[in-house]
Amino acid sequence: MDKIQWRKELKKVLLSMGKEERKAKSKAISNLLFQTNEWKTADCFGVTVSRGFELDTSHIIDQAWREGKTVAVPKCYSKHKQMEFREIRSFKELENVYMDLYEPKLEVTSSIEASQMNMIIVPGLVFDREGYRIGYGGGYFDRYLQTYIGSKLSLAYTLQTTTSVPHESYDIPVDKIITEDGRFK
Repeated sequence: MDKIQWRKELKKVLLSMGKEERKAKSKAISNLLFQTNEWKTADCFGVTVSRGFELDTSHIIDQAWREGKTVAVPKCYSKHKQMEFREIRSFKELENVYMDLYEPKLEVTSSIEASQMNMIIVPGLVFDREGYRIGYGGGYFDRYLQTYIGSKLSLAYTLQTTTSVPHESYDIPVDKIITEDGRFK
């Protein structure tokens, strides 16, 4: 399958998951994340705010705040296909933008430089054993990760993993992938 087919297929699979199954698996994956050295040593990290069909990241964000970590969420600029991370201290500092994404409100958040983040949780639809992923097709994360030097983790349901996915020379693999069954990569 090509990337377009993978995206279409995985979105369909994710949309077919029941709410309780999604909740249970998201919690199991979050708990495994909290046991990693990357989580324990990160004082500032980047994460997306999940949409309904995605692995729930709200539990991760809440836990980070309880532990005193700085939470940075991406703000995308579609005109130039660029993004920056901005610190949020409350879910009230987010706004719903295009494609049902939640992004930081510029007027109440401040920019976080890549060098300030110890870890980024990189989203995607499907992941392979080498750490390559197929995202949503905008290329924002691959462009951002070109110069990012911290830990790159992805969280995924086991059904989002496969042996190999098509990738290009500009695609940046993640260092570690965690599923409800444990570490995939």
